[in-house]
Amino acid sequence: MALTRAGLERPHTPGGDPDAQRRLCRGMRSAGAGTLRASLVARTQFFDERVLDALSAGVRQVVILGAGYDDRALRFRSPGVRFFELDHPATQRDKRRRLRAMRGRDCGPVLATADFRHDDVTAVLHASGHAADQPTLFLCEGLLVYLDRPACVRLLSAARASAAEGSELAASLATHREGVDSAQVAAIANSRRPSAEEPWLTILSATAHLELLGEAGWVVDQSVDAAQLGTGAEPGRSLLVTARPATRIAT
Repeated sequence: MALTRAGLERPHTPGGDPDAQRRLCRGMRSAGAGTLRASLVARTQFFDERVLDALSAGVRQVVILGAGYDDRALRFRSPGVRFFELDHPATQRDKRRRLRAMRGRDCGPVLATADFRHDDVTAVLHASGHAADQPTLFLCEGLLVYLDRPACVRLLSAARASAAEGSELAASLATHREGVDSAQVAAIANSRRPSAEEPWLTILSATAHLELLGEAGWVVDQSVDAAQLGTGAEPGRSLLVTARPATRIAT
């Protein structure tokens, strides 16, 4: 994903680094995105726009769940804005090393470690200095497909617990057509992948995905098929959504 992005024309803020992705990925070897490239390009465009919209609206916290080698903390660097990145400890160790090599540690993201299958993400965010009483943009790109449904709900619920009024969630959802068995779809999809080290676990119909978001405390404002963004992505495979925190009912 990161190497694909390194070759794209993308926006950046006046204080941001338009070359951040290429420098962050220096020395990596690409296996190629293959047939997924068009979908990755669409996702990148969608999430970049969400960040710029949030910054324009005055949001000063961005949380990237499953950040990997995402460069947005550097690309969209802005005065007073903090980026928090959560990912597996091994990934974070390597990214910290790469940021040091770029001499961008002091102005880069807050890196926090989390295993989304087990860890309390609300506690991780709090310990990292995230202010749960201030609006936040949560990005969840290309992550949920690797988690089972209960883990997806726990993660998104944790984000909701840290989402003040005015917060937003942007997420990419792996989808299939209505009326098809989701477990069978995932099994077939994984059988066609070159590596099964990280199997796809959650591929659902659009309806089932929106229900999952509601269960986790989010109300969807916008949903768009990646194919509608004009990159050549296959229709019905990836849904890009934005959502706001559901109103809590006092008891």
